[in-house]
Amino acid sequence: MLKDQILALANTIQSEVVANRRHLHSNPELSFHEYQTSAFVKARLDEMGIEYQNMADTGIVALIRGNKPSDSVIALRADMDALPITELNDVPYKSLNTGVMHACGHDVHTSSLLGTAHILTQLKEEFAGTVKLIFQPAEEKLPGGASLMIKEGVLENPKPQAVIGQHVMPLIPSGKVGFRSGKYMASTDEIYVTVHGKGGHGAQPQQNIDPVLIASHIIIALQQIVSRVADPKIPSVLSFGKVTANGATNIIPNEVFLEGTFRTMDEEWREKAHQKMKKMAEGMADAMGGSCDFNIVRGYPFLVNEEKLTAQVRGFAEDYLGKENVEDLDIWMAAEDFAYYSQVADACFYRLGTRNEARGIISSVHTPTFDVDENSLNLSTGLMAYIALKQLGN
Repeated sequence: MLKDQILALANTIQSEVVANRRHLHSNPELSFHEYQTSAFVKARLDEMGIEYQNMADTGIVALIRGNKPSDSVIALRADMDALPITELNDVPYKSLNTGVMHACGHDVHTSSLLGTAHILTQLKEEFAGTVKLIFQPAEEKLPGGASLMIKEGVLENPKPQAVIGQHVMPLIPSGKVGFRSGKYMASTDEIYVTVHGKGGHGAQPQQNIDPVLIASHIIIALQQIVSRVADPKIPSVLSFGKVTANGATNIIPNEVFLEGTFRTMDEEWREKAHQKMKKMAEGMADAMGGSCDFNIVRGYPFLVNEEKLTAQVRGFAEDYLGKENVEDLDIWMAAEDFAYYSQVADACFYRLGTRNEARGIISSVHTPTFDVDENSLNLSTGLMAYIALKQLGN
């Protein structure tokens, strides 16, 4: 029985997958600089006799072909980059690269996909179809490694019928996974605003055009875009996380710099919101005697899980883990460049539970104390192999 075979193989390679994850965690690399990570992945693929090619500089695409005839192709994706965070965990596999940390679980994704590859190579004689493995760079940095790999043809020759990805989720207990069909994650845009005024002495405001006051009004006014212009049925978030006004207690600066993010789940509204925000900010600055440069750096699109595919994959997960270990997910306003795959192909992006409260493994992603329950690696490797082969019709 396929499930029993995969469960046995996942148990057999558990220590190997954990060792790979710990090596990657100890040696994190930032987006677009995953050179040693890429070399490590290729070395493991070489050991397994899996053919591959480079793409998007540090990216890798590999193929595992079953020995039974079939034109069916399924793609599995893992990302490889780390974040500019200094790790605070006191563990044997702590990051050796100061200021760089696998704080989003990409070490788990990469080691898991290598483990899945190991399982699939052991079953080549028994399955039909082709599994395409995508080891992707730079999920954490615009324009996103997914967009670059798609441009270079990662979804061609052969073209997969679907793309499947998994991502760690510290809100879900280890041993469980989560799914959501349809729109799941938000688009993301970066906003950069420079407010121009006329600086001077804080005791003589009548002689100045205060960019701090203008910037304050702009921040507050722009919230109307979400609360009064957006359709309430469309999730939208506008947040400013950085305000720089290099004056002093008695010095009004010439300029103020704002940086923020806009997120939503509708491309038509996204474009409209961009125009509304720019017009409102520029108009308010002008009305108050100043001016502003309003720039939007377009980021990832929203992520949508194709409904039929997601229902099938969820069913396979229930077969493999039991229905009690498969949870429903709510929409999440974070962003993920897997969304690029979902915009051009049938895609399913699900969540791997990594939380273990008894061991204190509860920190969120993108924090210096993030870690995972490594028992989840057994599940992650076997489940993805099972999903791939079942989706191929085996």
